[in-house]
Amino acid sequence: MIDPSESERRSDDPPEQIDAAIKQAQNPFGGFRFALEGVIHAVRTQKHMRVHFFSLALALMLGLFFRLNRQELLVLIFTISIILIAEMFNTAVEAVVDMVTQEFHPLAKLAKDIAAGAVLVATINALVVAWVLFLGDLRLEQIRLRFESAVPTTWGVGLTIGAIVILVVVSLVKALTMRGQIQLFHGGTVSGHAALGFFFAVAIIIISSNLLATILALVLALLVAQSRVEAKVHSLQEVVLGALLGVALAAFVYWVVSPT
Repeated sequence: MIDPSESERRSDDPPEQIDAAIKQAQNPFGGFRFALEGVIHAVRTQKHMRVHFFSLALALMLGLFFRLNRQELLVLIFTISIILIAEMFNTAVEAVVDMVTQEFHPLAKLAKDIAAGAVLVATINALVVAWVLFLGDLRLEQIRLRFESAVPTTWGVGLTIGAIVILVVVSLVKALTMRGQIQLFHGGTVSGHAALGFFFAVAIIIISSNLLATILALVLALLVAQSRVEAKVHSLQEVVLGALLGVALAAFVYWVVSPT
């Protein structure tokens, strides 16, 4: 039987967590934040999600290296996204089943098996797509001819892929190294702002080949890095790591995009 005084205390003095949840729900960007927290939770708790995110970054870099065209890159991104979506649904189903019952039940097992089967189907589909894109009929010969004919990949494609890879790498590092609640755009072992800042700064320097543009790009990147340290969002080491990541990825994109 519930103690009346306890019931009155709960109704008169709501927990602070409820107030915080209400404020977040009223925030127009609250849904986006909750969605990001769901992705981060899946990455932190599910080994397969970490493997899939790593595969996403690797596949995008390979696609850029092998000079896949826009349509092929879109197919590659869409295919990997299907795996991530299936894995997240699988995680959600497992969480709901465990919430409903902790005991063995045939229907609970069936629900988990079906969710896992969806991931398996998506993975097999990804393997088939990867085979067609990279190792299919005469694909290696076509890729070799693209290199020999020096068919360049546009900077737009390279910069887009580079930015996505940076976001994936920074998210993975945060999910694996940070404890407690994670804010995607705040804190972390590697500064994502510094990584993106120096990535685009180096890209501007390479594309423009202009002294004034070079100076302005470097100044802006340094200001971004300095602001993260001054605001005590990141340490100097974390900002330097982010800058190195951005510079390295920009150099890789230039090496792939450059026709010579």
